[in-house]
Amino acid sequence: MGTRLALQTKLEEVLGSDHVYFQPPASIRMKYPAIVYSRTSGDTTFADNIPYRFMHRYQITLIDPDPDSEILDRIAQLPYCVMDRHYVADNLNHDSFQLYY
Repeated sequence: MGTRLALQTKLEEVLGSDHVYFQPPASIRMKYPAIVYSRTSGDTTFADNIPYRFMHRYQITLIDPDPDSEILDRIAQLPYCVMDRHYVADNLNHDSFQLYY
């Protein structure tokens, strides 16, 4: 599929800003709404016991003060994307997704 940098560009388009962070260190000061993402695992498809396709899996988290953010719907419409859960932390809404890219 695509590279991580292509995913970065796609997530910036979905968010409408450059507040997209890949594995950010704790010292970074994020601006919201933001998307934080990291690679978690992958999926290999086999044919005749030989791998012919490998897709990286990323955890994508939308962090937004708006509980009714329209960004959530735009992320959910990405191919190979499934919403995992919603939670609130530090008075910010977090929507977590699993995305194969």
